Parts: sequence; C-alpha cells; structure tokens
Amino acid sequence: MLTPAQLLKGYARGVFPMAESAYDPRLYWYDPPLRGVLPIGRVHASRSLLKDLRKGGWSAHLDGDFDAVVAACADRDTTWINAPLARLYHRLHETGHAHALEIRHDGSFAGGIFGVTLGTAFFGESMVSTRTNGSKMALLWMSSHLARCGFTLFDTQFLTPHLARMGGVEIPREHYHLLLADALTRRADLKSHPLPTADQLWQEITQIS
Repeated sequence: MLTPAQLLKGYARGVFPMAESAYDPRLYWYDPPLRGVLPIGRVHASRSLLKDLRKGGWSAHLDGDFDAVVAACADRDTTWINAPLARLYHRLHETGHAHALEIRHDGSFAGGIFGVTLGTAFFGESMVSTRTNGSKMALLWMSSHLARCGFTLFDTQFLTPHLARMGGVEIPREHYHLLLADALTRRADLKSHPLPTADQLWQEITQIS
C-alpha cells in the first residue's frame, strides 16, 4: 500500500498516481512526455466568463470541506480516483500538503479544484463543476491565489481543450522537471494570504487582460 510519504516522493520526482477506475484498488505511476501547466496569475478568462463573474454571487473558500470536494471530483461515470487514493489525499490534507478550493454561487456549491503542494509547486489533481462556469471560476481563483502566495508552478498533468482555452500549454517532460526542481528549492503556503474576493479577482483579471 502506498504511503503519504511515498506519494510525496513521487510528486517530487515528477510522477503522479492514477487508478484505472474507482473499482480497481491498484494505483499506477504516470510520467507523460508532455505535461500540462497553467500560467500562475494569468489564466485567460473569456468575455462571457468575466461577465458572469461581474454579475456577482460568486465566492471561493479554501479547505472548507476537503473530502467533499474530492468526492465531488470522483462522482462521475469514469474516474481515476479510487478509495485508496482518496484516503491518501485525505492524509496529505491532514499534514498540510493537499488543499481544496470550493466555489459557491449564491451560497450553493458550484465547483471546485483540489491538489497537492510541495515547495512552490501546486499539482492540480481534479476539478468539478455543478453549475455553468463553476470549474472555470475555480481555475481563475486558484491561479490568482497561487500568485499571491508565491507559487511558481501550476501543474495540470494533462492538457485538455478546456484548460487550453484558459491559457494552459504543454511542455516537454524535461522542461517540466527543470521547473519542478526549481520549485522544490523554494517555499510557499496557500494559507499565507486570504483568498481574493470576487470584486478583487475581477479587477485583477481586467487589469492584466
């Protein structure tokens, strides 16, 4: 059985675990030749997304209910998050190495993202949306917050069309490992700064657009 310490060592080497399905207890290490990354503090927001943010009702909350966000991310027809992996993430959360950002709209859960932190690297594991733009808002908030807290690497593992539209790119494995090695020599803490409000996030994005 993989331990939390072994899991962190894997991330430090540039690999990450996944299960074949929720029903398969085995975990497999992955080190893809191309790695997806997002720009920190500069995630692209479409005009329609900015308009939705400006309408109001959106808010972000860090580590309010970590396990609930992980469960929501796994609650789909096909998932790579099995029970052993969910338990490992829970234990990493208890030691301060895993965090979840929850997005609410008018007080109701709308989406979120969770991931693992080491040095100034944030390894985004999965995100979820229960309302239109819920996961996009999670990416905007997380990117902004990572910048505020001094993070230098936003790892998305793979690049999806959804991530590409928001500024995500693919980089070669060798380049990723260099960025990771640098991030591991630095220190950052997601709890070192408060999350921006919706108004602060909107102003920040429109100023750099």
